[in-house]
Amino acid sequence: MLFKEMGLSPEILLGIDALGFMDATPIQEQVIPVLLKEKRDIIGLAQTGTGKTAAFGLPALENIDIDAGYPQLLVLSPTRELCMQITRDIENYGRFVRGLKTVAVYGGASIVQQIKELRQGAQVVVATPGRIHDLVRRNRIDLSLVSTLVLDEADEMLKMGFRDDLDAILAQTPANKNTLLFSATMAPGIAAIARRYMDDPIEITMGKKNAGAENVTHIYHMVHAKDRYNALKRVVDFNPGIYGIVFCRTRKETKDVAGWLMRDGYNAEALHGDLTQAQRDYVMHKFRERNLNVLVATDVAARGLDVNDLTHIINYNLPDDNEAYTHRSGRTGRAGKEGTAISIINMNERGRISQIENVIRKKIDRAPVPAGRDICERQLFSMVERMRNSEVSHGQIDPFMDEVYDMLGDLSKEEIIKRFVSTEFNRFLEYYKNALDLNTESKNARSDDKALSGRRQKVIRGGAMARVLFNVGKGKKITKREIIDLFSSAPGASGVEIGNIDIYKRTSSVEVDSRMAQRIIADLNRTVYKGVRIEAEENYEFAGNDYRDRNKGPRGRKRVRMN
Repeated sequence: MLFKEMGLSPEILLGIDALGFMDATPIQEQVIPVLLKEKRDIIGLAQTGTGKTAAFGLPALENIDIDAGYPQLLVLSPTRELCMQITRDIENYGRFVRGLKTVAVYGGASIVQQIKELRQGAQVVVATPGRIHDLVRRNRIDLSLVSTLVLDEADEMLKMGFRDDLDAILAQTPANKNTLLFSATMAPGIAAIARRYMDDPIEITMGKKNAGAENVTHIYHMVHAKDRYNALKRVVDFNPGIYGIVFCRTRKETKDVAGWLMRDGYNAEALHGDLTQAQRDYVMHKFRERNLNVLVATDVAARGLDVNDLTHIINYNLPDDNEAYTHRSGRTGRAGKEGTAISIINMNERGRISQIENVIRKKIDRAPVPAGRDICERQLFSMVERMRNSEVSHGQIDPFMDEVYDMLGDLSKEEIIKRFVSTEFNRFLEYYKNALDLNTESKNARSDDKALSGRRQKVIRGGAMARVLFNVGKGKKITKREIIDLFSSAPGASGVEIGNIDIYKRTSSVEVDSRMAQRIIADLNRTVYKGVRIEAEENYEFAGNDYRDRNKGPRGRKRVRMN
């Protein structure tokens, strides 16, 4: 359907036309006509990059009273990046609507300046929950006349712990408002919000619920934990035109992986929560301009990034939440283009692949880590293709060619080509000439990895995974993210391989690379968490709701005191 066939006003159509848009996306075709015709609450389930902002933004702008200077459209988003992107989009859609003002309200920027902009009058406010809740508490914004409320990426806001903020914000809005909720997945909390704050909502689903994007190919490589980074380098080398995001679990791992890539000559940068807004903007500007090929990021830092034409999403670690895989992989394969999502896993994580397949309703195929010869072949042909398509400035280069012909006169055409290719290509040939097979089931696989089968294993010293039990559980409201940070902060434990994490009432159990287990335990036993001195030990058996040591090991083995 064409936008001009939907009944949008001339001013809005001018804004759309200036952006070069003509045809509506499927989610826009489903949502816009409904909202233009009647005031209905809507739950929209669609992947990132499907045009959700226009789906809710265009009809909402049609209902704005330009002569009124109070907030009428409130859009809540989980991150400042997404908040800023939505603001830019709405400003573009309404650029020909005289008197329309949009204000972005988010953390990490001056609240004083944001209050000043709100005082000057704004019909549209795009905000992160934490910052606008702060403004509500300070009585710096009046939401009592909001006519349209949009919750964008609602599942992510719930995962990030904004439930209380959302409740407080929505309580300040009128009961008769139009509520629009957009999400990539139908998380349990979404249904709860719908029941509490929405009036007989229409559910519009693009594709299957929680399903992955249609144009994305999903594969995984299975390697030893120690080979994870080498496997990542091979993936990048095997795809000469790569333009993608590498997802890591923690901000420390993000820094480490980006640093290793830059050290090894790759065009990469890190995006994580420790960066200032100016630093984040600088990194993202480089990435959008393609001055970076690879962005290494955490899930939280990458939320809301709007980058076109990504070729690859690489999961250096699988996300803690299986549904987060949908968000990650949905960043590629947009606008009808093809994309690839690659996960680098170890043998203990094979079960997670099946779980994720159930979530995205797609097969994730196992593929071998690219071999050295295959990488060299890819790089060679890519280089030749670039050379073949290079533009030649004859006027500038012709004056030098007679001397060049003299210098190369004793070489045949074939020899010239070989030497030119070798000049550019020797680095890859040298690096990969004795490259090992990194796949776990190859002839180079260690026997201790082959011994691992089943979801829960006993400790195998000197290889594989060990279980670490410690005395903090649900009673202290510890999260998987906090556990990962605790375990990876031990001296020398940067990038430690972490497997299954189980949180129980009084204890937690974590699988870690057995070679690092004692180092992590020693560090944990010097740590205090929320007033509790951590007591950690290796543990062998599972018993009910808590892990308890039933091993008949050395006398005097310290037992964990349940907290």
